[in-house]
Amino acid sequence: MSTEQKKYWQTSVSDVEEASVFIRGYDLGHIIGELSFASSAFLLIRGRLPSPGESKMMEAVLCSVLDYSLKKPGTIAARYCVSGNPSMVAGLATAMLSAGEYTLAPDSGGAFIVATYADFKKSNDSIESAADRLVSTLRSHGQRVPGFGHPNFRFTDPRAQKLKDIAQANEVWGEICDWYEAIHASFIKQANKPDLVINEVGMLAAILSQMEFSPDEMTGLALISTMPGVVAHVSEELKSKTRIRTVPDHDVSYNTTRHDLDADLKALGW
Repeated sequence: MSTEQKKYWQTSVSDVEEASVFIRGYDLGHIIGELSFASSAFLLIRGRLPSPGESKMMEAVLCSVLDYSLKKPGTIAARYCVSGNPSMVAGLATAMLSAGEYTLAPDSGGAFIVATYADFKKSNDSIESAADRLVSTLRSHGQRVPGFGHPNFRFTDPRAQKLKDIAQANEVWGEICDWYEAIHASFIKQANKPDLVINEVGMLAAILSQMEFSPDEMTGLALISTMPGVVAHVSEELKSKTRIRTVPDHDVSYNTTRHDLDADLKALGW
């Protein structure tokens, strides 16, 4: 038995001494002004310093979903929230809780890409044949592919294309990304939907999978990216002094059927 009993908490993320904070072993006082926020975020999450190319890619990732105006559920929810509870913290928390399967979060895409890529690597198929077989199976079961499609963009999502260009220019693009694009090529062919795009969340998932971030970490990064936009919207809402936002009556179809409580209670034997 070890002479030192195992501690209840264990962490290698950071530690604090009397006059210093160490981030993954590096003095925070030295990091400040020396590393960019993107490089520091990479260091914290991955546990090592990024290469120049990885740092450039992280800069792009953290700018990729800054804001989407009033078309993002989390933004709307945050502004409604602070019209009743004028608090930046409350607004930020509300926006974060609105991220998930249908918006912003790339974790499902990341999990899908990692799992299917592992299956592909076990096979002896070409990347095109493996993608065709996978897509055929998915479509036969009515399953969707995370990261495909967008309500506004057709053929190309410019945000996703920019992320791809930066990944390729900085030697971050790799076979996992090629695999995801092969799935997309097969899907639009089999479904006869040539205008169906890989959206920015899907591209984020592919590139971050290549960079070996976990699916949960991917969503964390997407939330960090959207945070400045939420801060701006919450600040704008707070400055407007608007109280208690509600849904306008002209946007609601109300059921106006009326009931007789006494008669209905009597009918039930009350």
